[in-house]
Amino acid sequence: MGKLDELLKAGGANIAESMGAGLSRPVAGEARGPAVPSRWQGVAKSKNAVEVPVDRIVPDPDQPREEFDPEALERLAESLKTRGQLQPIRVRWDEARDRYMIVCGERRWRAAGIAGLATLSCVVSEGPIDEGELRALQLIENCLREDLKPIEQARAFRALMDRNGWSGNQAARALGVSQPTVARALALLDLPEPIQEKVEEGTLSPATAYEIGKAHDPTIQGELADRVVAQKLSRAETVEAVKAAARRAPASVGKGRGARTAKVATVRTLRAAGCKITVECRKGVDDALLAAALRDALAQLQVDAEQAA
Repeated sequence: MGKLDELLKAGGANIAESMGAGLSRPVAGEARGPAVPSRWQGVAKSKNAVEVPVDRIVPDPDQPREEFDPEALERLAESLKTRGQLQPIRVRWDEARDRYMIVCGERRWRAAGIAGLATLSCVVSEGPIDEGELRALQLIENCLREDLKPIEQARAFRALMDRNGWSGNQAARALGVSQPTVARALALLDLPEPIQEKVEEGTLSPATAYEIGKAHDPTIQGELADRVVAQKLSRAETVEAVKAAARRAPASVGKGRGARTAKVATVRTLRAAGCKITVECRKGVDDALLAAALRDALAQLQVDAEQAA
C-alpha cells in the first residue's frame, strides 16, 4: 500500500483505534481490574492526535492551492470561535524549519489565526511522504472542499488527473464522486473564457453552461450564454435553444446571388486504440461538436458500466 493510500485511510484507522481496535481484551476467568466507567469502555486515545500551538505550524510553500477567499476565511474563523474546531488538520514535522508543516488544512489554520486560537488539533503524519503522493493528497483535499467554485473545482479535477495520469473515471473513484460529475465539470473548461467567468460569478449555472457547451460554435455559445443570462432561461429552455441553434443553416461564403453555401462535413471519423470511431450529424460535424459528442458518449458508457457493476 502506498503512502497516499495510507494517508487516505488514516482517518478510518484513527476512528478504529479510538473504538478500541487492537486493544487486548480480558480472557474469561482472568482477574479484572477496577471497573471502567461505561463512557470509557472500548475507547482508546489516538496516539497521533495532538494539540499544537498555532505559531508552531507553517504552511507548505508548494501547496497547489494559492487563493483563499478572505470572506470565507472570516466566516470559518467565526465558526471556530463559536463552535470550536470540528475537524483536525494534518501536519508533518519539518526538521529543517523546526516547525510542523501543513499537509492538509491550511484554510483552517489561516482561520484559526484570524480567530485568535492558541492551538489547533492536529493529526501528525509520521515518516517520510513521497512528494508526488503528498501533492496528490493535497489536490484531493482541494477537490473535495465545500467552498470550491465550479470552474475552480474543474481545474482541481484536471490538476489531480494530470498529476497522477488518471482518467476521469479513476479520479471519480479516488474522490468518491460519480464519473458524470467529473466529466461535466471538465466540460466547463472547454467553454470560452467569458462564459467561464459567468459561471464563476454565479450568473450562469454550471448545469446550464454544460448544455450551452453542446452548441457547435464558440460564437453561438457566447450568444446563447448572453441570452440565457438576459432572459433568465431555465436549463430546459436552454436545451431547446441549443437545439434550435444546431438547426441553423450553414453560413454562406461570399455575398449576393453568387454566394455559395460552405460545405460542412456531416461525418467525421477518428482512429484510436486500434478502433474506428465515427460521428455523424446531418447539420455538420465540426471540432467543437465532435468533442462534445465524444464527451457525452464516454459519460454515457461509464454511467452504464457503473450501473451494471
